[in-house]
Order: sequence, then structure tokens, then C-alpha cells
Amino acid sequence: MSDLEGILAVYKPAGFTSHDVVAKVRGILKMKRIGHTGTLDPQVTGVLPLCLGRATRVVEYMQELPKEYYATMRLGLATDTEDLTGQIIEQVESVSVTKEDVLEVLNSFQGVISQVPPMYSAVKVDGKRLYELAREGKIVERKSREVTIYEIEMTDISWDGSYPEITFRALCSKGTYIRTLCVDIGRALGLPSVMAKLTRTKSAGIDAEHCLNFDDIQRYMDEGTLHSHLIPVDEAIPHLPAHTVSEEKTTAAIQGQRLSYKSVSPEVTGEAPIRLYDTEQRFLGIFQRQLETGAIAPIKVFL
Repeated sequence: MSDLEGILAVYKPAGFTSHDVVAKVRGILKMKRIGHTGTLDPQVTGVLPLCLGRATRVVEYMQELPKEYYATMRLGLATDTEDLTGQIIEQVESVSVTKEDVLEVLNSFQGVISQVPPMYSAVKVDGKRLYELAREGKIVERKSREVTIYEIEMTDISWDGSYPEITFRALCSKGTYIRTLCVDIGRALGLPSVMAKLTRTKSAGIDAEHCLNFDDIQRYMDEGTLHSHLIPVDEAIPHLPAHTVSEEKTTAAIQGQRLSYKSVSPEVTGEAPIRLYDTEQRFLGIFQRQLETGAIAPIKVFL
């Protein structure tokens, strides 16, 4: 069995589910403990970070980081899945829209917005996933949820064919459905619309250019050099502030004991999780200040 530990950035090809990617990499690495940081639909390509070994323990923190997508939406038709894999449920004969209209509407979606998850999604309602209900022909009421679009910009507009296509870049929070964003943008333009193409170019702070494909992973595994292509656990959660524990309390930290706030520098304020290091800058784990006592308590110890 492999003893690899860290984040393996994979570029997911079309036609694979996120689970398929995990299964494929498990076979190459000969290891079971692998987790991903957020699903991608089978037809979507792009960044899919995999956590190997104990790195699976930081998935929840990596998911807090923004994701970036390049999406192409088609104006003039809508489907039941909100992408081109579904059945057409609405169609117009002609589309009349200007570039200025599109730019104005796109800008209006920047910030905190409300989304209703699509029926073809993995969201659970009464213990059953929405896509399972959708396949049974059922449509149920879904609660809207707030997500954040940090940045959105149009990168291309094409008038070829019957329907215009708009390509845009979006930097957004976890839980954002880009399919639904495409539909909502179309609705704001007074038109049915559908997502035609989607690529995830950043996830958990990892860009597409830092990703490996299956052939790369197999080659580096055969060469015995894959470990040098992994992102260390602590580097995958840079948004958690870094603190250092005093030398005399390092052993206590490694043993998962609570620490006096005086033994950690700089001083920890608030309850947000932190990365804790020893004086030699070895990553010890994720800790958190307890407001009632001020003690620095372990959440996940790594060393």
C-alpha cells in the first residue's frame, strides 16, 4: 500500500464522474484513503483536487476557498437539467439581445445571490437526492440558498448558429451551481438559456496549470517521484492563519493536549481555526481557541 500523503491536483477529463476519478487514482496509487474536494458533473472538465491519506482530514477547510469556472451558456432554449444533456423544455425562434444588455446583467449577479438548486443535483430532500427524484419524473420544492459571486466577467460572445453563446468567467463560493447561474442570467435577459460547456479552472486555490492527468500520475508513480508533485497538507489551507507553539509545549501539542494561549504566538484571537507549527516550522495540525477558557485546543493533529 502507498504511504503518500498530501493533495494531488488532478485535471478531470470529460466523461468521468468525480467518483470515477477517485477510483482510477486508487488503482494507480494502490491506496484506499483518497477523497475529493467537491464533485464535478461527468461532462465538466477541470481542477479536481484529491486528498491522499491523512490529507482527507482537511477537505472541509479546502472547500471554503473560492472556485473559478469558465462557462458557456446558450440563449434561446432551456432543458430540464439546465445543461445540454437534458430534454428541451422551452425554445424561442429568435434571440434579440445586445452585448451591452449581457454586460449589464452579468454585473448585476456579482455579490451575494440566491439560488434554487436544480432538480438534477446531489442535494438531499427528505433523505433522497434530487437527481433520483428527477429521474422518477418528480419535481419537489427546493429551498433557495445564498452563494457569493466574487467576480464575474464576459470573455466572449458568439453569434454563430441559431442561438448566441456567451462565455464568462466566474469566481464563486462553494455550493454555487453554474448551470443555475446560466439559467438565472438568461431569465434576467428575458430568455430561456442553458449551460453549453463548463470548465473549472481553480478549486481550493489550485489552478489548472498545476494539475496532472492520469498519464502523468502513472508515469510519476512508476518513477517513484509522485510525492514531489503533491501539495503538502498545510499549503492546501493557506487561508487558515499560521501560528507557532513554544518549544517546551511542542510535545503537548503533538499529543493533542490543550495549550495555554501564552504558549502560542502570535496571540490567537477569535474562534477561527489556525495552522499550528513548531519552532522548526513543522506543521503540527489544526487548532482553535476556546473562547470560554482562552485555551488553544486541537481539532486535527498531524505530526
